[in-house]
Amino acid sequence: MLAICCASIVVVVMDISIVNAALPAIRRDLHASESGLQWTVDAYTLVLASFLVLAGSTADRVGRRRIFQVGLAAFGLGSLLCGLAPSIGWLIAARALQAIGGTMLNPVAMAITANTFPEPAERARAIGVFGSMSGLSLALGPILGGVLVDGFGWRFVFWVNVPIVVAAIVCTTLFVPESRAARARRFDPVGQTLVILVLGSVVYAIIESKGLGWSSPVILGLLAVAALGVLGILGYEPRRADPLLELRLFRSVPFSAAILMALFALCGFSAFLFVTTQYLQDVRDMSALTAGLCLLPVGLLVVVLSPRTGRLVGARGPKLPLLVSGAALALGGAASIRLGPATPLPAVLATYLLFGIFLGTVNPPITNTAVSAMPRSMAGVAGSLASTGRQTGTTLGVAIAGTIVGPALARGGTAYTNAEHGVWWLIFGLGAGILILALLSTGRRAMDTAARAATLFEEMGQGAEPQTAPLRRR
Repeated sequence: MLAICCASIVVVVMDISIVNAALPAIRRDLHASESGLQWTVDAYTLVLASFLVLAGSTADRVGRRRIFQVGLAAFGLGSLLCGLAPSIGWLIAARALQAIGGTMLNPVAMAITANTFPEPAERARAIGVFGSMSGLSLALGPILGGVLVDGFGWRFVFWVNVPIVVAAIVCTTLFVPESRAARARRFDPVGQTLVILVLGSVVYAIIESKGLGWSSPVILGLLAVAALGVLGILGYEPRRADPLLELRLFRSVPFSAAILMALFALCGFSAFLFVTTQYLQDVRDMSALTAGLCLLPVGLLVVVLSPRTGRLVGARGPKLPLLVSGAALALGGAASIRLGPATPLPAVLATYLLFGIFLGTVNPPITNTAVSAMPRSMAGVAGSLASTGRQTGTTLGVAIAGTIVGPALARGGTAYTNAEHGVWWLIFGLGAGILILALLSTGRRAMDTAARAATLFEEMGQGAEPQTAPLRRR
């Protein structure tokens, strides 16, 4: 079961990064603009972020295996259509369909993993393996993408998913038992609409701001819609018995910090991938395969560090890996400021090693922190919120990075690398944020809040009313 769940996370997460290697080829073949390339990535991650919570809670209610199989089928169909897309518009639409399937795989696979391993230390190691596969897939995506683009064409970065999905559907039928949460959660259409409005408005505003300007009535209106959506979520969701966004989970400081760290981590790494693949191919004139091989140090470090990090988290907790990952991301951002069109390749590769250390140590502690302190009945919701943090970060990273470097891409050379400085400073700040959150979320007081939050949901699962007032007094 763990192997099947890991296979699903591989295809879903790899499709976030593998497409980066194909972006220059897609731009040439489909005559796409820079914003079109941003939407090729963000249509996928935006849909993932918008519907992950719904998919996780639905799977808890109607059956995790059933939703998992439907997700595999939708993801496979979307991948097939992506490879057949005749224009950038059709490609973006097919990416959205692909992501709808992906929303049913990521959190549901995590919930299946968490429920398969009841013993805490074993559960932590299994979740560590699951989280490691997420980081490994993200790192190896550009390498595999380079091989496929140069060897067969960009359409094969999508078609490669189809046989994997078919095998996963068959294996799921044979080996994964059905499971549900003890307490079913009802559909929340208002909450789902508010989430889509907030995320969609923010991402659209960021991507289109370079063309319309931040003072444009359209951009200001979108930001106002996003602000009203946040207020609507804060006002409406706590009043529901079964909210889409279970805000009471955020009473746990480690859980809240895990969501923020997931957002920071993937925002930083997706921004790194988006600008780096174009830097290597368009500024340094490398082929897609050569550019992918330049990212091989990142993938190798993830292979080496992720399993060890998972075991370390299971044995000693998440603090040390989180501190290492935050420091590596901050140093990677700072070191990348020195990169230019003629920087010696060994110096470039040495800089990328820092991003490999970061990615190899960040996913297992975040994944484990998000779900390990919660009762099994909340595994789907907690896991989907953690995944939502990652996908929201990925979406924002691409949107912000593209907005920063987009105007300089046509000029290339020094103009592009100078524009990249804004991205590297952003990444430095995100790494520093992970460091601070790691320190705040791993102390005794923070762990006490996690225990109280878990107790609250256990009482709710037994039919008791939530004890909100005593929790506030404590």
